[in-house]
Amino acid sequence: MNIELIEGKSAYKYFEKVSADVYMGNNYFRATESSIEKLLLNSNSSFNKHSSIKKFVVRDGNNLVARFALINDHKLKDYIQVSFFEAQKGLGEIFALIKKEIYKHFSQCKKVVVGLNGHLNYGAGILLNRFDEIPMFGLPYNPDYYANYFKDLNCHKMYTFRFSMKVYKAWAHSYTIQRELKGLNIRFMNKRNIKEESAIYTRLNNQAFIEHPYWANRDKEEDFEMFSPFKYLLDNENLIFAEIKGKPIGFFLWYPDFNQLVSGQRDLNVFDVFKYRLGKSIDTFRFTEIGIIPEYQRSPVALALINKSLPTLIEKGYKYCEGGFIFEENRASIAFVKRILQRCYGKEPEVYRKFAIFETKL
Repeated sequence: MNIELIEGKSAYKYFEKVSADVYMGNNYFRATESSIEKLLLNSNSSFNKHSSIKKFVVRDGNNLVARFALINDHKLKDYIQVSFFEAQKGLGEIFALIKKEIYKHFSQCKKVVVGLNGHLNYGAGILLNRFDEIPMFGLPYNPDYYANYFKDLNCHKMYTFRFSMKVYKAWAHSYTIQRELKGLNIRFMNKRNIKEESAIYTRLNNQAFIEHPYWANRDKEEDFEMFSPFKYLLDNENLIFAEIKGKPIGFFLWYPDFNQLVSGQRDLNVFDVFKYRLGKSIDTFRFTEIGIIPEYQRSPVALALINKSLPTLIEKGYKYCEGGFIFEENRASIAFVKRILQRCYGKEPEVYRKFAIFETKL
């Protein structure tokens, strides 16, 4: 096998072809993450201003059998990221070939992280289970053999939990028995001011998640670019802010499982937007993230944000909720979710989807 560095926008078609070949005939794959991939790898995005990115394909004879990008975010300078990895089955020690390219192009890096696509907000993780389900919008999907290619690396697992709307209602209503917080105001975003609202989201992200594994502070332009492709699908209710005397202190981002709009392996398109706006039913929403600045993280703010979302979720008729991924090291968040769900279910909830990020030193 030979690895080939590809450059220029015209060469990107070879990168895309590998993915198309890998998922040929797969009834579960959806290409709804391709807008993020193209933003980072095939455009002059804000993220590119502080990162070095190189794209590679792997050839076996005349056949394209794998692909990956090497990303060095200068804000996470010690790490070289192996991102947007796709590969056919049975390629043997492919990571050894990838390491050669890392030493060649990024010898200054001290660590490798596999499965982080530029930033946690863009996407992270290699799927470890539930390969025979259509993935939740915004969560990764891949064949069942990917993790085996990186089996000798340190594995950091991430989990999601899935629960019924009945349980979500009980969770939200539990706010009514919580102590009040003086001066707290909960509001929906104003989509007409999406640039300003996304800047608030960025600022709160940088304050709330600074201790998370692999976190790098965001620029407001990056999150604005990330939201832009979905502006016709998002509503004001999808991003909720908490304020104390006018000062933003937290947010809650959720959105419908837009993958339910898509038939086949394609990305979302304008017809999906029309279907959604004309009332196409979606039965699941993604509880993407709650971010609260440190001084209010043990206050009623989280439950107040959840409570604010409830009338909209009931009106839209959702039956299920699936949370965003939680790193296994984040024991406090896992314990919080389990405690709430155990109270509602009467038993400890089981993890629904499992993902992993793989890491090693160079």
